[in-house]
Amino acid sequence: MKKLIIILLLGAAFWQFYLSQPGSPVISNIASDGSVMDNPVVTQPASSTFSLDSLRPSSSISQPATQVASKQYRCDGRTHCSQMTSCAEATFFLRNCPGTKMDGDDDGVPCEGQWCGR
Repeated sequence: MKKLIIILLLGAAFWQFYLSQPGSPVISNIASDGSVMDNPVVTQPASSTFSLDSLRPSSSISQPATQVASKQYRCDGRTHCSQMTSCAEATFFLRNCPGTKMDGDDDGVPCEGQWCGR
């Protein structure tokens, strides 16, 4: 009976751990010295816990490009395709910045008529 309870508790803990979601991105326009910045910066909260998702192979081919792009681009209020300069930039803004208007058909591909046409 003790073994069954232990197995159930371990199973419940694993299930809860497996279903935990990563934190939401943080958008801030306050610099480390307390001054207000013109361009907000988007950061991902540090994950202090191990996640099984990190062991899964990525289904997105463009993930490494997005990781590189996140170091190059910042949310600065641009929301339209005409304000972008590349598909990578438009993709970063669509995935990370609030209020973008670059994916009219909601398929996850921004600016299909200008930058990311397929």
